[in-house]
Amino acid sequence: MQLVELDAWFRDIMRIADLEGIDPSLNGIQVTRRNSEVSRIAFAVDACMETFRRAVEQGADMLLVHHGIFWGRESRLTGAHYQRIRYLVENDLALYAVHLPLDMHPEFGNNAAMAAALRLREVRPFGTYKGQQIGCSGLLPEAQSIEEIAQTLFGGTEQTLGVLPFGPRRIQSVGLVSGGAPLEVEQAIGEHLDLYVTGDAAHQVYHRAMETGINVIFGGHYLTETWGVRLLGERVARESDLETLFIDVPTGL
Repeated sequence: MQLVELDAWFRDIMRIADLEGIDPSLNGIQVTRRNSEVSRIAFAVDACMETFRRAVEQGADMLLVHHGIFWGRESRLTGAHYQRIRYLVENDLALYAVHLPLDMHPEFGNNAAMAAALRLREVRPFGTYKGQQIGCSGLLPEAQSIEEIAQTLFGGTEQTLGVLPFGPRRIQSVGLVSGGAPLEVEQAIGEHLDLYVTGDAAHQVYHRAMETGINVIFGGHYLTETWGVRLLGERVARESDLETLFIDVPTGL
């Protein structure tokens, strides 16, 4: 498939144009390739030298990531930034980024995927950012403990950045905003949710959560954002002849 055809397809299903004035990420093709034909796509959370090298080693023509290398303004091509672009160009590896559209997509977004893993019902948009609701909220089919939920989403509480068990012991309602949204706990408090799940931790949330009686899971930025790229890769594999692979480079953060 031609790179421009892939770009058009992703832009259509991911509503990329709708978020251009909101998302700081330069979504879409960030670095092109000389050979416009693409037959194998690697998917990863972060654009970095490790994912670049592993994509090249596994024969990928394109790397699609959640966190690209261009954010809001042009960067000087010096130092590590230059080395990244040089490596991509020399190895003819295209780089494609999808940021907020991959957080908020109702089918294969990060938050929709976590909601599906928890089997939430009555799922609705949640977590407003610049007028757009990025996350989602819903009700568990039966009440669970915070430990059970952390196990389902992240493989246990020890895998998370932190757990604040300050709300109901048996949790029914859950709000989800992947990535860096610790302060959006205020929206969960405002909606009287039992649990708020996000990626990054923030010190000031501790006492606020305790004093308002809400549970919080800081799942880690990385672990809350592997869901979307995995699901998007699975859809590409189902609906095209392209080969796909996922490159896992956890940061522990």
